[in-house]
Amino acid sequence: MHELSLCEDLLDQALTIAQQHQAKYIEALTLIIGPLAGVEPLLLENAFAILKIGTLAETATLIIQSSPVIIVCLVCNQESTVSANHLVCHHCHSNDTQLLNGAELILANLTLFTTS
Repeated sequence: MHELSLCEDLLDQALTIAQQHQAKYIEALTLIIGPLAGVEPLLLENAFAILKIGTLAETATLIIQSSPVIIVCLVCNQESTVSANHLVCHHCHSNDTQLLNGAELILANLTLFTTS
C-alpha cells in the first residue's frame, strides 16, 4: 500500500506550507490524480483520514479530482483524449503515441485558515 507513504509525503508538504503561512489549521487539500498515476483514490482517502489525526489537517477535507488521459500521436501529431487502457490516436488510429497527461499526482490547492 504505497498510498500510505504518498499520503505521508503529501501531508508533510501541506503542513510545511501551513507552518510557513502561520496557519491555524488546514481546511482542505485538493489533489489532481491521473488514471495512470498508479494511485487508488479510496486508499489515499483512508490513509489521509488516519494520518491527519493530531495535525493542523485534523479537520481538513481531502478533495480528489481526476485528470484526463491525453496523448499526442507521433505519426500525425494530433492530440487525443483517450481511455487509460487504449492509448491509440483517435485521428489516424496509430498506437505510436506519447503520454502528455494522465499520470500525475498534483497537490493543486491548499486551503488554510489564518488570522491576519
